[in-house]
Amino acid sequence: MFTGIITDVGEVLAVTRAGDLRARIGCGYDPATIDLGASIACDGVCLTVVATGASPRPWFEVQISAETVSKTSIGASGWPVGHRINLERALKVGDELGGHIVSGHVDGVAEIVAMADEGDSTRVTFRAPAALAGFIAPKGSVALNGTSLTVNEVSGTEFGVNMIPHTKAVTTWGAARVGDAVNLEIDTLARYVARLREWQG
Repeated sequence: MFTGIITDVGEVLAVTRAGDLRARIGCGYDPATIDLGASIACDGVCLTVVATGASPRPWFEVQISAETVSKTSIGASGWPVGHRINLERALKVGDELGGHIVSGHVDGVAEIVAMADEGDSTRVTFRAPAALAGFIAPKGSVALNGTSLTVNEVSGTEFGVNMIPHTKAVTTWGAARVGDAVNLEIDTLARYVARLREWQG
């Protein structure tokens, strides 16, 4: 379980294939504090740590299944070496819940279709898959590349969010561009409300 509050920006150091994809990600975390089997959200995708190391810089490795590849923006060949990704370690009992409840189970891939500066902030418009658009509501929460964000407006399959300077500075959002594919996780509460209405209907 995660909160959508990014705690580090990692860099993909290597990607190999041995059955599943395996990625080595450089990070600012102390490897001694990362247990094998721990969950780390990588651009919003909950992945399991299978190895760690500290040379020449701190890193951890994760395995990425074909199912994960099919549902996310990772791509069949994995992230390119040098690619920067948002990281969040799993929530611990007693941690501050600063964002919203995020599972790390990506529902689909959205696309950035427009960007416009508004003062120091940037308004970013996304197009969601049609099957997910109904779960996105104004003033509701979404996780985009693992970042907890508030929806400003919705129009059909498109929705907008506002990226404040702090968000752009401490995540990969400062380098976002129109056309980028983005991992989208809808709000868990919206998912259960929709399921309840379907069951009652």
